[in-house]
Amino acid sequence: MPETTTPATELASQYIAQVTGDLETNLKEQERIGAEIASLQEQLASLQNDHAVLVNMRQVLGIPTASVEPAAESQTKVPSPRRKKAGAATAGKQKARKSTAAPAKKTAKKPSVKAASSAKAAQPTLVELLRHHLAEQKEPRSAAEISTVLGQAHPDRDIAAKVVRVTLEGLVAKSQAERSKQGRSVFYAAPAPEPAAAPEAEAQPEAADH
Repeated sequence: MPETTTPATELASQYIAQVTGDLETNLKEQERIGAEIASLQEQLASLQNDHAVLVNMRQVLGIPTASVEPAAESQTKVPSPRRKKAGAATAGKQKARKSTAAPAKKTAKKPSVKAASSAKAAQPTLVELLRHHLAEQKEPRSAAEISTVLGQAHPDRDIAAKVVRVTLEGLVAKSQAERSKQGRSVFYAAPAPEPAAAPEAEAQPEAADH
């Protein structure tokens, strides 16, 4: 009897040690994977924020967004040959149905594209909004103030302060806006009107010569 109980106790102690080690490994893996998930969630939130900023900048730069439509049309045209191969016995009926159904799909797509393009054409760009806003202001405004006012005036558009700041810097580079700095704050205003007295001063010497 003592010979049989001794191996049993050794086996039990080995199982206990193995289970204890597996539990510790499991907990460490849970902590590691939890930390990776938190890091991935932060990266996803950062990418989503960058995506929104890039979409706004694409609207500012006037990049067309209708380039995706041809791919969608090609996808809708792909199943048509497959249907012809599958239904060889009733090819005539399927052709007749396709000939009547295809124009309906095309005519349904065209008004939507025209409506979208007309809506984009009627909506002013962010550059136009900023020029008009700066022209109405008597004092310089910061990018945050301008983005808040424009966001309230146009709630249907996602106007971010970062995109407004980048667009204003572009206007400053084109001499279509002026930038001033007060402490750490940067303010923007409409460009000052050019003096109209210079052409008259040049014309007076010419009259004196005659």
